[in-house]
Amino acid sequence: MPRVKRTGWVVALVLVAAAAVCAAVWLSPWWWIGAAPLAALGGLGVWDLTQRRHSVLRNYPVIGHARYLLEKIRPELQQYFIERNFDGRPFDRDVRTIVYERAKGTDAEEPYGTETDVYAAGHEFLVPSMAPRPVPDSPPRVRIGGPDCSKPYDMALLNVSAMSFGSLSSNAILALNGGAAAGGFAHDTGEGGLSEYHLRPGGDLVWEIGTGYFGCRTGDGDFDAGEFTEKAAHEHVKCVSLKLSQGAKPGIGGVLPGAKVNAEIARVRDVPQGETVVSPPYHRVFSTPRELVRFIARMRELSGGKPAGFKLCVGSRRQFLAVCKAMVEEGTAPDFIIVDGAEGGTGAAPLEFADNVGTPLTEGLITVHNALVGAGLRDRIRIGASGKIATGSDLVKRLLQGADYGNAARAMMFAVGCIQAQRCHTNTCPVGVTTQDPRRARALDVGDKTERVRRLQESTVASALEIMAAMGVTDPADLRPHMLRRRVDPHTVRPYDELYEWLAPGQLFAEPPRSWAADWSAADPDRFGI
Repeated sequence: MPRVKRTGWVVALVLVAAAAVCAAVWLSPWWWIGAAPLAALGGLGVWDLTQRRHSVLRNYPVIGHARYLLEKIRPELQQYFIERNFDGRPFDRDVRTIVYERAKGTDAEEPYGTETDVYAAGHEFLVPSMAPRPVPDSPPRVRIGGPDCSKPYDMALLNVSAMSFGSLSSNAILALNGGAAAGGFAHDTGEGGLSEYHLRPGGDLVWEIGTGYFGCRTGDGDFDAGEFTEKAAHEHVKCVSLKLSQGAKPGIGGVLPGAKVNAEIARVRDVPQGETVVSPPYHRVFSTPRELVRFIARMRELSGGKPAGFKLCVGSRRQFLAVCKAMVEEGTAPDFIIVDGAEGGTGAAPLEFADNVGTPLTEGLITVHNALVGAGLRDRIRIGASGKIATGSDLVKRLLQGADYGNAARAMMFAVGCIQAQRCHTNTCPVGVTTQDPRRARALDVGDKTERVRRLQESTVASALEIMAAMGVTDPADLRPHMLRRRVDPHTVRPYDELYEWLAPGQLFAEPPRSWAADWSAADPDRFGI
């Protein structure tokens, strides 16, 4: 609803209410029957337009309260729908509740215990210790930067995952980066370029470069080394990342509808205004594993020695092993690799890709971790995990599966006000998160949402540390696969050290296990193959 319309009808409501009050005072007391509720509604509409806490009410005064009314009776309504198979996602419902309440700074505890079927196949649980440890006073950080990096960066355990300006509004970016600045964690820019909204609040940035090379792009769509060098030198850019693929749509490029490509976004991305922007599915800067490794090294050099890495949704294990061989032969390696799970989200993706293409985060993480360990590279490369990390237990599980730190996107969007209206691609987001309409984006109050982002990250990491302490661990490096277990059928529970194979350092060169031998032998650093 455009601001002029929502303001206009609230003003009209106030005028009608005022007229009714005058009639009640001067004509007949019977007018109070209508005047009282009209005055109440008019006052409520004015309050909705001026308050800063709820984006829905700023865009939809008065009628927006229906959402919060339904939220108050949420447990009863949700149980009704679950019982009738209208909602098959009670787990997602619980996660949303935790995220919203933590972002708002309210208590996320609920009475009566779990609603999860702990005897269902696939249920996972972390193993508590009979000798819990004290929770650390401050969360540990992860040093990013191998031997070729002259400006290492200490990464927080949880950070803002890649979401681009253009897909997200300027106010959403300001809130995310402001939260990162206030909480001391990193904010991945996404592939949409480096905007003033990323830089203004002062939060640490991981500048992501995608196949479109937005923000460091030549006129014909190639990589512009000069522009990249200039922008990567900014003090807030702490790491640079090359996006190979993302979990929600691996193997295809992104799309930004022309309606969202205003003059500002066109300038940030180095693209024509008003035209739909389609990212290519492949990179121009490399075509072999060896060229990929060399380009990452070039990015690190052009950035002045800052950590450089890449992000991918894992596909062929053989192809990733080819990259590992290229690292060994070239004598250089990325400082970090971000593994995005196939369960990751996006503003728009073909449904068949979202549901059927790409490796889920658990298997992707374990594959990358084992490949690096087996190739003798794990000690110089840090692994980030991205894909539905929303709670402390999510983070602990990913650390157990091979990650050094985590990135969250969807949870951070909840923190800035996303209500999953699923209108991201239409430019009509009702809460101002995924729109370039300034009248809609205005509803997102940057100050309030900045604090929510900070609180969410802080409380989620605190929860992860509390869970680890209950497991007898104070340092994430001490987490082991046997501490996470999965019910594989109603009668059998197996730990992760039995469910998956875990390689020893350098094992692929010394004596690869039979299950890895064929892929390792076929991996070619000079071609990706199949």
